[in-house]
Amino acid sequence: MTDFCDGKRTFGIMDITAILGRLAIQSENPGWSTGVTHGSTDTGTAITSISPVDGRPIAAVREAAAVDYDRVVAKAEEAFPVWRELPAPLRGEIVRQFGEALRRHKQDLGTLVSYEMGKSLQEGLGEVQEMIDICDFATGLSRQLYGLTMQSERPGHRMYEQWHPLGVVGIISAFNFPVAVWSWNAAIAWVCGNVCVWKPSEKTPLTATACQAIIADVLAANELPEGISCLVQGGRALGERLAGDNRIALVSATGSTRMGKSVAATVAARLGKSILELGGNNAIIITEHADLDIALPAAVFGAVGTAGQRCTSTRRLIIHESVYEAFKERLVKAYKQLRIGNPLDERNHVGPLIDRDAVTGYLAAIEQCEREGGQFIVEGGVLEGADYGSGCYVYPCIAEVSPDMTIVKTETFAPILYLMKYGTLDEAIRIQNEVPQGLSSAIMTLNLREAERFLSASGSDCGIANVNIGTSGAEIGGAFGGEKETGGGRESGSDAWKAYMRRQTNTINYSTKLPLAQGIRFDL
Repeated sequence: MTDFCDGKRTFGIMDITAILGRLAIQSENPGWSTGVTHGSTDTGTAITSISPVDGRPIAAVREAAAVDYDRVVAKAEEAFPVWRELPAPLRGEIVRQFGEALRRHKQDLGTLVSYEMGKSLQEGLGEVQEMIDICDFATGLSRQLYGLTMQSERPGHRMYEQWHPLGVVGIISAFNFPVAVWSWNAAIAWVCGNVCVWKPSEKTPLTATACQAIIADVLAANELPEGISCLVQGGRALGERLAGDNRIALVSATGSTRMGKSVAATVAARLGKSILELGGNNAIIITEHADLDIALPAAVFGAVGTAGQRCTSTRRLIIHESVYEAFKERLVKAYKQLRIGNPLDERNHVGPLIDRDAVTGYLAAIEQCEREGGQFIVEGGVLEGADYGSGCYVYPCIAEVSPDMTIVKTETFAPILYLMKYGTLDEAIRIQNEVPQGLSSAIMTLNLREAERFLSASGSDCGIANVNIGTSGAEIGGAFGGEKETGGGRESGSDAWKAYMRRQTNTINYSTKLPLAQGIRFDL
């Protein structure tokens, strides 16, 4: 049974215990203690969710033991034949109902996301809205899983292609978007006819449990197998088990480049399929023709939103030498106005890092930057005092650097922003592209030629390239993902659905003869 680590607690907006209860995370709900939907052996170790907001434990779930995991995958395999035979528009109707349930639970789930992960309440609510949006998108997609018709070279023949579901899709998600990224994958995978097994981050198990409770209710109301959506809680070992499991047709993994390389190698070794959305080291180029009134909030939100813990967070500003000093002055002034504190207080701009390990990484990056010659114009550090008792609140900081410094080419999941000058646009693009990661990028300019140069084949090498908006805040209508060490995968919108299906080419002979392709003769 789920263990609540202490009693009733108020954090200023809602009582967390009441929220957990409304989201069906309660001791009376069997099965949640292992994070599986199909019973429990209670043999796994406890995973305690600790809020970075105040450093206090919220509740505990139990890690799925090997027997739990195997039972869950077996349930998923059992559900797959039932689910794939349901017409795609009817599968879309189930996803629509899930979206409606999310609308009803938006305030509670968004608050839990904010409290368990540490992002601002507005960002927590926005993450749930992103889930609702992908459900709407997937519902429409369920009537648009198009194939192509091709012209055959043989008379009396028709060629076309169609798409079929893969089977069991494994989803490994990260703490920074504890629910949205799962929904990107799950909603699309479901309308494509797949069933899903989700391993969320062990740092945010409760938001995952809440989502599972919501979709489980939808499935039960429609008398559909619970194995269509499965949840397993655990750490790295469980992720490795999922990646190496031949029963998992596709593994979609979000996280660090190190983790992604391990998943990719494991899945490839068994010739499975993978979608990887990994690290980012994103830059905004601010040209001499930029509207600085637009560039400033884009840069600040990109750098400090989610306390710099987005894969699309802005890490580097590449600023034209003619506007460098003026923009730096405005940036420093804006940073002085930032309010850091409890993310559930909507007056605050910046919440905590996820845990003290993240704080250690933040401090190490600052130290390395200074060691390599970086000059901090806005100093970093850890906040102290009763309001920051978790030890996870840090100052967003800014350093002037050289683009060839090692730390500048390293992704640090924290609010550290690097500034550098450039002279020509070719130089700026070169600086932007000279990092191992290739997720998101942006240019601020009112010059059409500069914008088009940035978007050309010889411009940004990232999977996302924006003009006059920042690097973070992608909409679900576009395919999301990046190149190089970002992994190359695509999720969410556009035709990303194709990654969740297998392509089949069909040729039908409706003639009375059997001509062979390429004019080959084979007479008997």
